[in-house]
Amino acid sequence: MSEDIKKTISELHIYEKKLLKELGDNPGITPQRIALNTDMDIKSVMSAAGSLASKDIIEMRKDVEKIYSLTKDGEKYAKQGLPERKILNALAVKKQIAMKDLADEAGIDKKETGIALGWLRQKNWAQIDKGVLNITDIGKEFADKASVDEEVLEYLKANADGVKLFADDLKEGFKKLTGRKNILNIKKETSHSFKLLPKGEAILKEGFTIKEQATQLTHQQLKEGEWKSLEYRPYDINAEAPVVFAGKKHPLRVIIDEIRDIFLDMGFLEDNGEYVESAFWNFDSLFQPQDHAAREMQDTFYLKNPLTCDLPDDDLVKLTAETHETGADTGSIGWQYKWSEDIARQSVLRTHTTGISTKHLFEHEPPIKMFSVGRVFRRETFDYKHLPEFHQVEGLVCGEGISYQNLLGILKEFYKKLGFEVRFRPAYFPYTYLSTESEIYLEEKGSWIELGGAGMFRPEVLKPLGINQPALAFGMGIERLAMIRYDVEDIRMLYKSDIKWLRELPVSRGVEL
Repeated sequence: MSEDIKKTISELHIYEKKLLKELGDNPGITPQRIALNTDMDIKSVMSAAGSLASKDIIEMRKDVEKIYSLTKDGEKYAKQGLPERKILNALAVKKQIAMKDLADEAGIDKKETGIALGWLRQKNWAQIDKGVLNITDIGKEFADKASVDEEVLEYLKANADGVKLFADDLKEGFKKLTGRKNILNIKKETSHSFKLLPKGEAILKEGFTIKEQATQLTHQQLKEGEWKSLEYRPYDINAEAPVVFAGKKHPLRVIIDEIRDIFLDMGFLEDNGEYVESAFWNFDSLFQPQDHAAREMQDTFYLKNPLTCDLPDDDLVKLTAETHETGADTGSIGWQYKWSEDIARQSVLRTHTTGISTKHLFEHEPPIKMFSVGRVFRRETFDYKHLPEFHQVEGLVCGEGISYQNLLGILKEFYKKLGFEVRFRPAYFPYTYLSTESEIYLEEKGSWIELGGAGMFRPEVLKPLGINQPALAFGMGIERLAMIRYDVEDIRMLYKSDIKWLRELPVSRGVEL
């Protein structure tokens, strides 16, 4: 025990030693008196006390006392009388008063009559009968006698600095006043006291000296050699350190950056589009018919400002129209309807990033390896797996000899770099053929889950763009991947800014190969 006490003493701050000494000399001493006796400010005293309490050397007690005093309204009522008292005074003379004359006869504000009547009935001083207020026998009794709450008003008036406690005979009246608004002021007065614990008594019994100790050295002390004669305060290297929450990327940003690095490592170049896009690039360039439910399936946000967007190259527009109407020279018969430029000009918030891919194909010559990561918008109902705004990633490869086998090979490599085992199953998408959905295996759940779609662009998409070589495309939702990666069941969690959850997530996550 002695060695442990000596070790504890050696680690005490000088302020802790000063406080202990004062407490040993005067067990009931207040923090304010300690501050005066030691030339410490009260903040330092309380800080030292908190440190000693955390080491089980002293016990800190906190006492809160309430001080009651009168508000301005309370002072007015104490001086002039409560509203019901004024009415009772008038009734004591007239015995009864018509309700319509009540305010004038009692000399009170009309706004106070409702409250006054309530208290008159509660105190049983008066009763209303057919629009007339009559004094009761109890009212006659109290005509020349103060009620319990009036006694408290008088008591508080005489003790303007405030009252902490009320005598037993005043407690009932105090309770009544607390039930009324704007009469009492309640001020809380906090005080602290300290008590030595056995460990503190043992430290005082062991004894210690109060001497300034160095905790850090200055350049001057090192230069002049003063450091040699200083007394240094020991530190407990086994003491618990505070938890530090390092600054880090948001989990969605971590995944986006990881995906971007994978694409760049695979030789892709990044392209970015605009949030506001024309229906032409968002739908028509992907061979989605203007009169088909496929557009409504996207639950699109159509804009009023700007109401329309400019269409691209006239030749592209013409070829797109022909493809929609007749299939042009793609080997298709098209959708067999009259294509409209007005519909194609409509402004939308992009519903996917695939429009970036078709625009990139039109603006660049093959071979092409491009990817995009960005926000997309759909009129979804908020729930645990849907948001009206989320992120999508898209990959595009176009060149001579590109085939469906290349698509599967690229997907396997992509998902491998993300740390997943992948398998494929047939699927349908309006603008690709052949099409597939990628499923990843979740070992912890022992099941497969769909994560993204992919396929070979149809000729009806490529021909109008001037592309005569095959092209493959694939994509997925980043939030869905984040939910799997971070074991989140509600997509809204990713946007809640839950500081506890964000702090507990690792700074980064290594790729699982």
